[in-house]
Amino acid sequence: MMYIKVPNFNLFHSASKISSKIKSKNKSKNTRVELVLRNHVWKLGLRYRLHAPYLPGKPDLVFVSAKVVVFCDGDFWHGRNWKKLKQELKARNNSKYWIPKIAANIKRDLLQKRELENMGWRVVRFWETDILKDPTTAATKVKGIVTRNI
Repeated sequence: MMYIKVPNFNLFHSASKISSKIKSKNKSKNTRVELVLRNHVWKLGLRYRLHAPYLPGKPDLVFVSAKVVVFCDGDFWHGRNWKKLKQELKARNNSKYWIPKIAANIKRDLLQKRELENMGWRVVRFWETDILKDPTTAATKVKGIVTRNI
């Protein structure tokens, strides 16, 4: 697996103690959006594994028999509407950290997708706001893909 170098955070300081506290509370597993999707997928009768450490990117949901993985991507961290977000970040504190960091996340996501596909996995990605806006639709899409791949 190829790793992407990102800036060293030690060179930067938080914009404020409040923003530092907020960012430190962000989780990489069992996020609210992930729990919402898992709940809806479970109600549709699908069973899955979580955060498989043996797969690139440690997907949020893994359907082993169907060879389907699902990622719940945070809008900020994974660069939704990247052109617009990049422009907004230029006007914020620590833009020299955040822009390369998120750009590296986007590139890493693409590399992981390619690697998973080369291993025979079907990769499904959802944006967090899309899941929170309509979790039933997201879960239904997952079910359709999983049942087609079994």
